[in-house]
Amino acid sequence: MGFFDKLKQGLSKTKSSFNEKLNNVFSNFRKVDEELLEELEEALIMSDVGVETSTKIINNLRERVKKEKIENEEDVKKALKDEIKKILDEVDNSLNLDTKPSVILVVGVNGVGKTTSIGKIANRLKKDGKKVVIAAADTFRAAAVEQLEIWANRAGCDIVKREEGADPASVVFDAIRITKEKNADVLICDTAGRLHNKKYLMDELIKIKKVIDKELPEASKEILMVLDATTGQNAIMQVKAFKETVDINGLILTKLDGTAKGGVVIGIVEENKMPVKFIGIGEQIDDMEKFSSTDFVDALI
Repeated sequence: MGFFDKLKQGLSKTKSSFNEKLNNVFSNFRKVDEELLEELEEALIMSDVGVETSTKIINNLRERVKKEKIENEEDVKKALKDEIKKILDEVDNSLNLDTKPSVILVVGVNGVGKTTSIGKIANRLKKDGKKVVIAAADTFRAAAVEQLEIWANRAGCDIVKREEGADPASVVFDAIRITKEKNADVLICDTAGRLHNKKYLMDELIKIKKVIDKELPEASKEILMVLDATTGQNAIMQVKAFKETVDINGLILTKLDGTAKGGVVIGIVEENKMPVKFIGIGEQIDDMEKFSSTDFVDALI
């Protein structure tokens, strides 16, 4: 199954919910007027796109309707898709792994699927011919290291670990040394799940970042936050909170296949000006893909 088919299948709950709302709007279609646009705005809000983002999309659509004299249902849908895609394309979702080695630092709250995402991304990079080392720097959660080790073995990647309770920054330090020794292409660092208001955990994240910057000053660095798509609008708030402490430059969205709230992707990107770099659309090791705005919008509408 190709990526687009997987994406369509993974987004089936969101697509079904989204299209049902759109079809309800168009079922009484008479003409493209203010009433129709207001109903479309409500449909977007109800699809977890968010109030601010939905208002922006409809305001832009309103301008296009006037300018392009749009009068039929299909043209409205096409213009709507264009406006959503425009928002997703305002940010650069390409992955910057230009140096050898490059670093991916993975952050987020507990239970969002960080460990699974790391395993899946490592597998992707390995398939692309890259040599990957994983740093098990979540030394707080019981069984976190063992869980990550299972994924590392599945992906065929080296893992650097220490005993539970070890200093996470020292694990990353060791992993950098081993990455250099093995002449690996990418180092992926796991971190403990944390809430933005836990100062000592946030300080620890800053310490890890300092170690990476000191030991690999020239390396390309991606700091990716993992979000659970099933949390809907809460995901937008999580990004805002984390951005105040950590210089995140991209997002990994998990569990899109298990929710009807996939519309939140649009709101997250618009309200935080933050690109989605990977999306998880299933349980298998291959079910993690680089984000494509075109495929996403086509699979959605």
